[in-house]
Amino acid sequence: MDGMEKADITRETRKDPSRSSVNVKVIFALSLAHFIGDFYSSFVNPLLPVFVEKYSLTLTQVGLIAGLYRLLAFVVQPSVGYMADHYRTRFFVLGGPLLTMIFVSLVGVAPTFSVLLVFVSLGSIGSSMFHPTAAGMVSTFAGSHFGFSLSILNMGGTLAFGLGPLFITYVVGHYGLSVSPFAMVIGLAVMVYLFRIVPLPEGEGLKDFGFFHSLQKILGDVWKPIALIWVISVIRTFVSQSFLTFIPVLSSREGHSLFSTGVIVSLYNIAGALSGVISGHLSDRIGYKPIYYSANLLATIFLYSLLYLPGTWIYVNAFLAGFFIMATLPLAVAMAQEFAPRGKSMISSLMMGLAYGTGGIMTPVTGKFADLYSIRSTLGIVAILPVLTIFLIHRIPERKRG
Repeated sequence: MDGMEKADITRETRKDPSRSSVNVKVIFALSLAHFIGDFYSSFVNPLLPVFVEKYSLTLTQVGLIAGLYRLLAFVVQPSVGYMADHYRTRFFVLGGPLLTMIFVSLVGVAPTFSVLLVFVSLGSIGSSMFHPTAAGMVSTFAGSHFGFSLSILNMGGTLAFGLGPLFITYVVGHYGLSVSPFAMVIGLAVMVYLFRIVPLPEGEGLKDFGFFHSLQKILGDVWKPIALIWVISVIRTFVSQSFLTFIPVLSSREGHSLFSTGVIVSLYNIAGALSGVISGHLSDRIGYKPIYYSANLLATIFLYSLLYLPGTWIYVNAFLAGFFIMATLPLAVAMAQEFAPRGKSMISSLMMGLAYGTGGIMTPVTGKFADLYSIRSTLGIVAILPVLTIFLIHRIPERKRG
């Protein structure tokens, strides 16, 4: 039975809108696609200290690598979401991880800084391809457990950003940067499985509309709450990515080994994976805003602790900071899709892509101020931002609970 037939059969089994069961097989496959794509994407940040040494980079150039990655991996996602909503194809959800695993694995053999930027760029484009499509497909297979299912998808990516740094720093630390291309073997094996399982996505009935007309149809009169969610997501991402980019450099300067730095990054991301699942589960019961209030307040507290508490506290606070700053990541996508249920891939791309990318490409600003002053004092200012977004969260309408 080919992929088209499998998709048609799956679609027939969920024509009844009252179905509440989750298609576990498909949700798992989508989460695995998310995991494997982000597993390779996660190689870039923990290798930044190695790139600094190999290419004699300034902190501004470090911010350029991070900003370029986020620009191409996330800011361009709305165009991918637009095409995913218009055409039924597996090209985006499966071709994206394939492109990422190939070119990110090649960063270790880049002969110059310019070639390194090319490899990072191509890997980033692959990342932009699968995120909106995978997120847009979740609601079709989630039954009545949408928040939880979306958090499982999110966990796949966040867990990848926790395990990927451990893997690549161990390999590079023991065998050198030149062995990184061999890492793609794992991903290629996983892709064989995914090509057999992942079904075709469903269209959204927008094929006859252009980009801006589609956006108008999708947003309609709910553009204000969507805009609020987007701004909050941008700020959250800017804070999270600033810490993810410069904490490895700071810890390396203060004597931590490459593997120790990888552990710090992994704890930060693994905690985010766990908190995403917990917040997704709770959101189906108590709503989104109580989670936003508490998570943003505690994020500021533990981001500060990560910077200033000494010794082994860095590991504890890396976990707690990641836990709270990333707890609301799946909630932004879930809220946006509930406000605008038509055009799920494009809405997901606005929250996971454009918001994430806009916050991410501001990372060079953090790098510039870190060059002028210091990493610790600059991140200390950045850490205040989550608690300042509480007044924006208050303005978002809360959905009624049954």
